[in-house]
Amino acid sequence: MLKRIDTRIVKILVSAGALAYAIYLFAVGQTGAGIGMLFVTAIFVLATLQSIRLIMAFAQLRTQKMDEARVWLGRINPAHLWPRRRAYYSFLQGSLLMEQNMNEAEKHLKEALKLGLKQNHDKAAAKLNLAVVASAKRRRQEAMSLLNECKRLDDKGMLKKDIKMVEQAIKNPQQVMRGRR
Repeated sequence: MLKRIDTRIVKILVSAGALAYAIYLFAVGQTGAGIGMLFVTAIFVLATLQSIRLIMAFAQLRTQKMDEARVWLGRINPAHLWPRRRAYYSFLQGSLLMEQNMNEAEKHLKEALKLGLKQNHDKAAAKLNLAVVASAKRRRQEAMSLLNECKRLDDKGMLKKDIKMVEQAIKNPQQVMRGRR
């Protein structure tokens, strides 16, 4: 029985082969073809470093197509992701689980922060989601601490409205409950 090959290894081999062919083209004087092959090599290298399925899941999540984002995430084997990409996988899993299972969402979001999200606004979004979870579990102090960290990390102000909304929900939980009826 054949063991499944790690796709990262295949992508690296294809990228190395494309680079070797580009160098060969330059060596034999085919400069135009060599430049074209360098562009192809760049695409292969980017595909090696990024998970296309993860990018598609992010795109679906940003357009609020949660079911499609779940489908794309379901196609990913997290063991085949680079550690940083695994952090974003956990972040997406946690974000999608927020409406279904707060305990699982919290576990995935904490794992994402532990593995290391690269962008500050991504860290802020993860901490904002963790603040929502802490608030739902009536851990007000932890929620406020996470919100303060979120404010510090959101240097571009991308989450300003969301932070205010969560902050109001933490301070006045009765008003939020009345507003839902």
